[in-house]
Amino acid sequence: MDRTIGSKWIKTEVLQKNPFIANHIPETAIFSEQHLKTMLEKHKMVFVKPIHGGGGNGVIRVKKEGEKYSYTKMAHTSSFSSYGAMYRSLMSIKLKRKYLIQQGIVLARIDGRPIDYRVKFVKKENQWTFTAMLGRLARPGLVITNVCKGGTLLKCRVALRRSLPHIHAKTKQQEMRGLTRTCTVLLEEEFPGIGQLGFDYGLDRSGKIWILEVNTRPQ
Repeated sequence: MDRTIGSKWIKTEVLQKNPFIANHIPETAIFSEQHLKTMLEKHKMVFVKPIHGGGGNGVIRVKKEGEKYSYTKMAHTSSFSSYGAMYRSLMSIKLKRKYLIQQGIVLARIDGRPIDYRVKFVKKENQWTFTAMLGRLARPGLVITNVCKGGTLLKCRVALRRSLPHIHAKTKQQEMRGLTRTCTVLLEEEFPGIGQLGFDYGLDRSGKIWILEVNTRPQ
């Protein structure tokens, strides 16, 4: 039985100890009224995610544009003229569980739809092996890419070429593999017994790779 680590926060803390990996992790904080306000001032867009859970459930994008605030859950966006009004409304619709706040990365897109990447890394006979590298294209109108929420799977290299035609797709794939191996060493040291990992990577419009999430129960 492979060990599973449910908390996104704990996994993020472990990976942030490595300066090279930390440079690829969006700024992350435990959800609170003040943390959300501070991160919106700094980044203008953040994602609010349950610390436990997957499949995009409960994920909300929050934005600050000028003096206005908005949040998007699935395909529905609500707008507010003050932070206080937005925060009160957000608290009424978010799931009753612990959340974290993650710096919003403006992902590369295909036909206006954000795309990210799922890399599966599995331990077989004491050897870690890549079993999948796929692009996940968001359903039109959604800000999350999860297949269970209508996202479309694409071959990794096809997705890279279509979303970022100016970069070298094969080199980016190799970079993702290298990040995966380095992260796995760190996680295995901290959590002996893990046997499968699902890495969610996002590339911004400059081609920089960001580690959005690591799952120990990848779907």
